[in-house]
Amino acid sequence: MNTTKWFKLGLLLVLMLIIAASIFAAPIAVPDTLIQAIHKVETGGKFGPILGDKGKALGPLQIHREYWRDSGVAGQYEQCADYDYSVRVVNGYMNKYALRYLRRHDLESLARIHNGGPSGNTRDSTLKYWQKISLCVRDTRADRGS
Repeated sequence: MNTTKWFKLGLLLVLMLIIAASIFAAPIAVPDTLIQAIHKVETGGKFGPILGDKGKALGPLQIHREYWRDSGVAGQYEQCADYDYSVRVVNGYMNKYALRYLRRHDLESLARIHNGGPSGNTRDSTLKYWQKISLCVRDTRADRGS
């Protein structure tokens, strides 16, 4: 093979490795401060099978069935009553729809997407939700002294 063919083959290999790395990259966890704020805003910090949004949302983080389904987390929707399972669902959802905001640690976009769906961060209807979340985040950080 000549040099040009080797170069093209090498370039193709590098691109394939980059694509594979992005596909199989480890998920990024939603920051604990945001999870805690969502928990406080959604249910006042309560645990268990809490129904909200006229029976359409379940559990400590108020997960809707479609949100759960979109998250790709294995299990049954009823498991959203469990706090730890709900956190896994939020992480799955955010890694699917908000990876760039996870990487940037953009709590506002993440909170608004949690509240308003994949494009929730662009909707005016999620601004009040973000205001509530941001107060909880601020209070959590103040409690920690950070």
